[in-house]
Amino acid sequence: MIVVAAAFATSVLQAQQACNSLSKHGSPTVSITLATEIETGTFTPSDSSTALHNLPAFCRITATLKPTSDSDIHAEVWLPAVTWNGKFLAVGSGGWGGSIAYQEMAAALRRGYATSATDDGHSGRSASFIMGHPQKFVDFAYRAEHEMTVEAKTLIKAFYGRDAHYSYWVGCSGGGREGLLQAFRYPDEFDGIIAGDPANVRRNAWALWLATQTFKDPAAYIPPEKYPMIHRAVLEACDANDGLKDGLIEDPERCHVDLKALVCKASDGPDCLTPRQVQTAQTIMSPATDAKGNVLFPRLEPGTELRWARLAGGPQPADLFLDEFRYVVYQKPDWDWRTFDLERDAAKANAVDKDVDELDPHLGPFVKHGGKLLLYHGWADQQVAPRSSIEFYKSAIKDSADAAPGSDWARLFMFPGMGHCSGGEGPDSFDDISLIEEWVEQGKAPVQIIAAHSTAGKIDRKRPVCPYPQAAHYNGSGSIDGASSFSCKASQ
Repeated sequence: MIVVAAAFATSVLQAQQACNSLSKHGSPTVSITLATEIETGTFTPSDSSTALHNLPAFCRITATLKPTSDSDIHAEVWLPAVTWNGKFLAVGSGGWGGSIAYQEMAAALRRGYATSATDDGHSGRSASFIMGHPQKFVDFAYRAEHEMTVEAKTLIKAFYGRDAHYSYWVGCSGGGREGLLQAFRYPDEFDGIIAGDPANVRRNAWALWLATQTFKDPAAYIPPEKYPMIHRAVLEACDANDGLKDGLIEDPERCHVDLKALVCKASDGPDCLTPRQVQTAQTIMSPATDAKGNVLFPRLEPGTELRWARLAGGPQPADLFLDEFRYVVYQKPDWDWRTFDLERDAAKANAVDKDVDELDPHLGPFVKHGGKLLLYHGWADQQVAPRSSIEFYKSAIKDSADAAPGSDWARLFMFPGMGHCSGGEGPDSFDDISLIEEWVEQGKAPVQIIAAHSTAGKIDRKRPVCPYPQAAHYNGSGSIDGASSFSCKASQ
């Protein structure tokens, strides 16, 4: 025991010395601002009020990255002192970025990963940093994540004396978009990418269009207290389409609701909709189209009604969506969203985002590298229309078919009842890291995902989530809350 304890103490001391020495690994574009050993237990970053518990000892490096004269990217790299699994996991940001994803880094560290995250080149949740700073827009879109990854891999080799065996990316919403941009622009960077509910920037025009259609006119506004009534009507129409009434719509693409049946028979009331409110509900459940009928962005799916407030609650659009036009497109902080025109402004936004922040499905080089893409989306996502991921997935499979014929490199999983990245009535919790590890390292492509739903911290339902276009179907017996009672089958 004495020998073991002495060996452990020596390894910890060596790790501390190696950690401190990383402060010398700067460059003309990289400044190491901190390299220090953090002890086992609880750690609270100085710029966060959230304590992170049950952490192994690790080397914490903070760095400032300046790939251009106008860049100011902050990144952190955490390296396990004695429990490294030999792998690297980069974590993405949400929304417009602006902070380090400490919780996600902590989760990666507990699994033994060397991990990193970035603030995407600015602080704060607003997109105001982009105004007058085109290079910061590029940093936010993809360069900050790339520069962070390059530096993290450099520090990993310096600290451990070798490269990571495997490199992974995980992110949802903005982090999902970032992962797909990395796969396109830097195809050799990651062996596996997990991209959840990717926030395709085209959705910002869609969100502004919904705003002008649903609460610019007071008569069009649907009070949130009516949402449960609409949701009940949707479930009544579509819940049993999969052969089971369980409060979930397994395949919203097959759901068609006659909202006119909800029109008030007399005066307006809490259990009915005015004719103008019916029009609003129909708009929310319809794709955004141009004058010729071309779909610019798909619809919100049936099953999202309880969370319509995010897009249709008013009194003005959420800053997350509004910022695209006042800071990126028009660069006028006082731009009036009421002047929004779908065709004109969607075209302007697409022109600005093209080649910077828009997703490109041509992932052939990523496929040739041997990369695996685990893509997922909640059918009840209230912020990014779910079919945008279906469109991307289909395009990626088609556009990359010649890169590695017969390669099974991408899977899409659509989660019934799940909101944006998490939440909702459906199962939303699953071990995505283990799935991508088995796929990349053992060649076991996921044939289903066992996901759980919890209430008050207690699991009350498990379901298989199937690779698109399959869906889970009840076997006819067994608990409807048990995963073994369902099988993945093609939708009828």
